[in-house]
Formats: sequence, C-alpha cells, structure tokens
Amino acid sequence: MQIIGLCRFSYPAIGGFQVDHETIEERMDYLWSHDRLEERFRLLETMALPCVRAQTDEDFDLLMLIGDAFPKQHEDRLRDLTADMPQIQIIKEPPQKSRPVCRDVLNRARKDIDKPCIQFRHDDDDACAVDFIEKLRGAARDAKTLCRQNKTVAFDWNQGYVAEVGAHGIAATEIYRPFYVSSLGMHIAGGVTTSIHNFMHERIPQFMPCVTYSDKHMFVRTHNGYNDSRQKKVKQWPVEQLTPAQESLFKSCFAVDVHQIRSVFSAP
Repeated sequence: MQIIGLCRFSYPAIGGFQVDHETIEERMDYLWSHDRLEERFRLLETMALPCVRAQTDEDFDLLMLIGDAFPKQHEDRLRDLTADMPQIQIIKEPPQKSRPVCRDVLNRARKDIDKPCIQFRHDDDDACAVDFIEKLRGAARDAKTLCRQNKTVAFDWNQGYVAEVGAHGIAATEIYRPFYVSSLGMHIAGGVTTSIHNFMHERIPQFMPCVTYSDKHMFVRTHNGYNDSRQKKVKQWPVEQLTPAQESLFKSCFAVDVHQIRSVFSAP
C-alpha cells in the first residue's frame, strides 16, 4: 500500500495560518525573513529530516511543498539537504488556499487513485519515531476490516515529547497528546479524493473511526520562536535538560542527535 506524506516548508498559503497578514506579499516577507527561515532550516536539518532518513520501512513518499516564488538560494539549500533521500519530492505551487492545494498535491502523488493509500503530515520542526511508517502499515493491516467499511480511518499514537532545542542541546518533557500531527496517519479508500489535510488534526475523531495506540515516544514537538500555533496564549510546558540516557533514547527512537543540534545551532 502506498504511504504518502506532505510537509509544507514555509509555503505561503492563502489562509491556514494563525498569524494573519493583509496580503500574500506580507505573508511571504514574514515566512521568508532571514531569522525565521534560518531557524526553520536548522530545525529541518536536525529534527524533521533525520527521522525520515532513518525510517525502518523505506517504502514511502514525502512531498515537500514550497512556494513557486521561494528564493532560489533557499530552494537550493533545501534540495542539498534532501538530495540523499529518494523518498522526497519537492513540489512548487503558487499561493493557494491551504486545504485544496494540499489535497490536490497529495492526490496527484497517488500512483492509482482507485487503490487505497495511507497519508500523513510531517511538520518541518518536529520528529516522528523511526518506525512510524512501519507502524502505519501495520495499523492498516490490524484494522483491515474497519478500513474496508469506511472511506477514511485515522491511526493515532498519543505519547511523545515537547522539546526546546538549541546550542544548549535538548530540554524536553514527556507528554500525552492525542491526534497530534507528527504521529497521526489516515487510511483513505480507493476512489476517495479526501486527504488528511481536509481535517484539523485534533478534530479528526468527529469525522471518522479512529484507532489509537499508546506506544510511548512516538513524536517530538519542538517549541521555537516561530510556531504558528503558539503565537497566541497557549499552555506552557516545563522542560528539563535531557540526561545522557534520554539523549541516547532520542537518538535511537527519533534519530535526533544532541551533538548535531549543538553544532548546528551554535553556528553563526
């Protein structure tokens, strides 16, 4: 079964952000400002890409959606960072409404629209477990009767971490959070053009059957200076510097290397 993920890398969508802008030009200026993009690239390099590169099941596609006017030097940097990852395809689109463009990009990537697939979202500042794709495929097998009977079925892993990363390394705390982006997938029946981006992730249980697993350590959610979802008043999570044992766990579970993080975030 084809498994397809979508990562929006500073894509200037019309709508879909909690930070508002009057014009698309203002949105692009904000998204592509030097300080913001530098942080996003560092998080992408140290958090979002290593776990994709280390997946125990390598049979998946990951689409990275960027704007068609994304500055060339940044597009080149993105292509350099992903050049060794055959699963990744960079897709360029002009500014459009977020849900329709994501749906269309995902559907164009389906090898056969009449066959079922599994879709997931991947944020550029988060990490998933290195066996996430393997677990998605296994979940679909476990729930094959449920999947046959429904157009869409969600698979959720609700244990993970909130983390702050930087030159200091990693400070984190373990959390329970159901239906979080980085450990959530959706089985979509053949002939159905709905995508995982048709739904707000936390409201998915309102629209389809869901299978939830309580495996620990399935995602790392970073808190950083440009989280769109944290631009308003939100819950604060107290974090503590990882112990050496926890650093080893992050490396084995998420392919997140504290030494790489310190090096990348210490660079000028």
